[in-house]
Amino acid sequence: MPRTKGDHEARRRDVSEAVWQVMAARGFAGLTLRAVAAELDATTGLLTHYFPTKQALVRYALDLLDQRTASRPRRHTGAGLAALRDALLDILPLTPEATDSNRIWVSSWDTALSDPDLSTDYGRKYANGRARLTERVAAAQELGELPPGDPARIAAGAQSFVLGLVVQALFDPAAFPPQRQVEMLDDYLATLSAAR
Repeated sequence: MPRTKGDHEARRRDVSEAVWQVMAARGFAGLTLRAVAAELDATTGLLTHYFPTKQALVRYALDLLDQRTASRPRRHTGAGLAALRDALLDILPLTPEATDSNRIWVSSWDTALSDPDLSTDYGRKYANGRARLTERVAAAQELGELPPGDPARIAAGAQSFVLGLVVQALFDPAAFPPQRQVEMLDDYLATLSAAR
């Protein structure tokens, strides 16, 4: 009996979930056709219909990570400094799902740095993130919650701070549990605010 489009879409969802589980458990370096096939309890031959090469699997995994990151619920507690805080909290590994996402992102950096196209793509993603933070910094400045100054520079510092905190929390979760991450972010934002 021929497969229907629904069967194909269901199988694609199964493959997506298997790719996600492998990345969450083994990091980006552990992403192989064999590992995904084992997660699916399938053969690597079946997967070659979806991913003819390792590069195709890697690109698909990054697209999946982008989709999952974009679809995560976001905090919306206010405008100005509250909105900046929300955006930075949304980056931190404060939940198991956010921890998995961050672990995969960080483990994918090596792959991205060794592939010029991926490296350019990652540079664009981080620049877009800084642009969104810049808008929030500027709004907080207009409300008088942050001192005057170059909002892009302040946003770059905030992004750098929070990404560094992500790495610390991933490598030493006992020393950087969610509550401590939030406290450290609040201390950082209080320092920015105090400069006004």
